[in-house]
Amino acid sequence: MLWTAFMIGLMGSLHCVGMCGPIAMALPYQKQSKFALLASTSAYNIGRVITYSLLGLIIGLLGKGVFIAGLQQALSIGAGIVLLIIAIFAIEVESKLLSLKFVHRIYGKLQKLLRRYLAKSGYQALFVTGLLNGLLPCGLVYFALIGALTSGTSIMDSVLFMALFGFGTFPLMMAAALAGNFISIKLRNRIKKLYPILLVLFAVLLIVRGLNFHVSREFNFWEDRQEIPECH
Repeated sequence: MLWTAFMIGLMGSLHCVGMCGPIAMALPYQKQSKFALLASTSAYNIGRVITYSLLGLIIGLLGKGVFIAGLQQALSIGAGIVLLIIAIFAIEVESKLLSLKFVHRIYGKLQKLLRRYLAKSGYQALFVTGLLNGLLPCGLVYFALIGALTSGTSIMDSVLFMALFGFGTFPLMMAAALAGNFISIKLRNRIKKLYPILLVLFAVLLIVRGLNFHVSREFNFWEDRQEIPECH
């Protein structure tokens, strides 16, 4: 399922451009050489990928507990059903989250930090801006985290899932910073209509994966032990 992480990032990155593109285009890139411009955008986007990977680590720790508890199959199916509901009823996840007071407060603090680092120059400031940007409320990131939670039996699977998701968003996010507002609002709105289709495909993938879930051999140690003959 790891390969789907990159595709989710790549296909959903137009959503990222719409949500986070203005931040990328507001970064202090002016009057830089081509090499410096590439290095600056790389520092910013690598910061995002590292944050996504750290989120994958956290969700991986949770996921391993869920797996051991025998709930991962049900979680995968349940997550797929939730995504189908979100896609069918066109639920705006970000706006729903921001309507929660504690999320709104956290978002306000992140905005203040972002403004502080946007006013600075240098690769370190760009890197930190990317780190902070990865924490902004984003439905696409949360969908990816659901995938990471059900992606495998190891914590590293979740980390790799989120890292590949981040790298999938690289091309368009880099282009947004390098080429400015290269995608017209009209075209962005047209492609945005394809976003529910992505959610449906991902939801079906999660449901199918849940229905065909197989426990890895290494987690059958208890059943295997029952078959070992013992001397009395």
